[in-house]
Amino acid sequence: MNVLINEAKLQKRIQQMAKEIESEYQGKQIVFLGILKGSVPFLWELAKNIRNDIRFEFIEVSSYEGTESTGNIKINKDITHNITGKDVIIVEDIVDTGRTLSFLKQYLLEKQPNSLKIATLLSKPSRRVIEIGVDYIGFEIEDKFVVGFGLDYDQQYRNLPYVGYIE
Repeated sequence: MNVLINEAKLQKRIQQMAKEIESEYQGKQIVFLGILKGSVPFLWELAKNIRNDIRFEFIEVSSYEGTESTGNIKINKDITHNITGKDVIIVEDIVDTGRTLSFLKQYLLEKQPNSLKIATLLSKPSRRVIEIGVDYIGFEIEDKFVVGFGLDYDQQYRNLPYVGYIE
């Protein structure tokens, strides 16, 4: 396993992102909509560094088999609370092709939130098939298959405290 982004660098950038969000949403309640399962470590670290009232909501979608996106997106677990009129931030572990977030953004906009933004730990712009505006980006990375800090390979390696890759 090769380390791409170590634990200290992850924590420092997440704290910076938290300050940006806290400043932008001063005094407002925020709904963090985590995309299961990979976003959980990032969502938690981000949330614990923000003093706003944050509500957690989760959605589970799938589009990957092994290391490749199938392009076929399905909702496995939908949100359970109404987000109409709420300030929602989709929290994602990685933006790769853009297909999943494009699908989700359209789906969630139909529920009429007050605002809808996207925060991602990692972005791979070289893999974009659909351009999607991401409001908060932790790190832009090159085209490597990454694991750790929530990212997995067939459900393995999610618990690593850093982002790594296998050659």
